[in-house]
Amino acid sequence: QVQLVESGGGLVQAGGSLRISCAASGRTFSNYGMGWFRQAPGKEREFVAAITRSGSSTLYTDSVKGRFTISRDDAKNTAYLQMNSLQPEDTAVYYCATARSGTYYYDLRRAPWYEYWGQGTQVTVSS
Repeated sequence: QVQLVESGGGLVQAGGSLRISCAASGRTFSNYGMGWFRQAPGKEREFVAAITRSGSSTLYTDSVKGRFTISRDDAKNTAYLQMNSLQPEDTAVYYCATARSGTYYYDLRRAPWYEYWGQGTQVTVSS
């Protein structure tokens, strides 16, 4: 059974930083791309960042480019999202997910291409 568990969320002031983690179990972690999505109150879930299974390529939504960094540690079966220069509009529940086998690079932006999801971690940025 595949499980994804996010951690590291919390309350931070605008301009601050957080690193959230996603610990995976139940499948060979290194075989799959990973993604982070977020959902703010009253809004649809949106793509934030993704990393290919090799870790050699990453994707970001425009609003986080230059501020967020996605990474993975296959030895620890863990993906990370380092978030710097946080703004109140980054407030959301952040979800990690594992991509379906064979997902192409540009499809990593699209939620239907993800097979398993974590329960989410709350990130709140105060102004």
